[in-house]
Amino acid sequence: MRTHGFTLAVLAFALPVFAADPVVTDGDKYKVLLENACVRVLEYRDEPGQITQEHQHPAFVLYALAPFERVIHLPGGKVINRSFAAGDVIWSPAQTHTGENTGSTPTHAVIVESKASGSRLSQCSNE
Repeated sequence: MRTHGFTLAVLAFALPVFAADPVVTDGDKYKVLLENACVRVLEYRDEPGQITQEHQHPAFVLYALAPFERVIHLPGGKVINRSFAAGDVIWSPAQTHTGENTGSTPTHAVIVESKASGSRLSQCSNE
């Protein structure tokens, strides 16, 4: 039995650690609106005080549908305070983070995650 425990411990340390998909970690907050070879479009909603699990996004564009405030916690202890008005748009490089709604209003946003770059862009269509 001890051999199996040791083997499992070695395997656990040998496996790479990846941040999870936000639709998996926080399925109560993220809804997939569209997904194809080029993009994934997510609707995001949460309430004041709610915090997400750690997850990862590829490069993305966020469009705020309503005003909200949040704190983004990045690996290594970096913290980003964000305040959005309805209609604000930001672009972000790929990142792993947790997010916390620190305002007094619900968050409502659309996030467009990029999947394509370079020559793959020619394969994107309106589907």
